[in-house]
Amino acid sequence: MTWRGSTTTGDRLLACLPYILPLVSVLGFGSYLFATFPVLMALLIPFFPFILLYFNIVGTIPYGELILFFALFLLVVRNYKIKHFIRYNTMQSLLLSIFLSLCHWTLELLGFPLAVIPGSSVTSNLLINIINTTIFLGIFGAIGYSIVQTIRGKYAEIPVVSEAAYTQIR
Repeated sequence: MTWRGSTTTGDRLLACLPYILPLVSVLGFGSYLFATFPVLMALLIPFFPFILLYFNIVGTIPYGELILFFALFLLVVRNYKIKHFIRYNTMQSLLLSIFLSLCHWTLELLGFPLAVIPGSSVTSNLLINIINTTIFLGIFGAIGYSIVQTIRGKYAEIPVVSEAAYTQIR
């Protein structure tokens, strides 16, 4: 991406915060993976304070996630007084959230449940488990990569998503 000036530690931390939105949304897709391999929950330990904060604030407000989405888009992405680095990462996280919503709605439309019912047969839900796990691993990996690159002060390059985010920020 185009270099737009130096970033401070505060800018880097602020640019990481919007990734909580897709992180919380992707957790439902990983329910089978977490049920099968509970040790993987350790990957979420660094994010627990932010996830709890998200659920305590956004989760208690009706349509809180939608309100947060539009607030981030209108108050951060479209505000040219905010540094490009923060706006870019916010837009990228919003695009990941949009992708997750589309996946969720598509699976619901096809009649596939998002969460795996404990004790259900693996063979009857094999296709659902594969789809959910693939979505979870792909998006969780993209979020992790983006957070690491953001902490390093670099622009995360995710194919298609980064290009779309960059065109919205120009």
